[in-house]
Amino acid sequence: QLRLLESGGGLVQPGGSLKLSCTASGFTLDYYYIGWFRQAPGKEHEGVSCIGIGDANTYYADSVKGRFTISRDNTKNTIYLQMNNLKPEDTAHYYCAADGLTNVHAMCHKAGLYSFGQGTQVTVSS
Repeated sequence: QLRLLESGGGLVQPGGSLKLSCTASGFTLDYYYIGWFRQAPGKEHEGVSCIGIGDANTYYADSVKGRFTISRDNTKNTIYLQMNNLKPEDTAHYYCAADGLTNVHAMCHKAGLYSFGQGTQVTVSS
């Protein structure tokens, strides 16, 4: 069974940091584009950051540029999202998705194409 499992969310104060993990089971992430998406209450899913095959190509939404970093560790079959200087508006449920044929810009702008798993909750509050 092909699965992606998100973890690493939690409650953090504004300005704090969290590192999310997206681990695959049943398939190898090496040959897939991976995207992190989020959904805040009452809003649609939005693309946060996407990474291409290899680390050369990455995309970040304007709202997180300079604060979030996406990376992959193929030895652990895991994609990470390092989130620094978190803001209350980053509060959302975070999900990851995989796509074998796309590009990082397209993937992050087409959240509606993907089915998401359980995700992980990030709450930024004082």
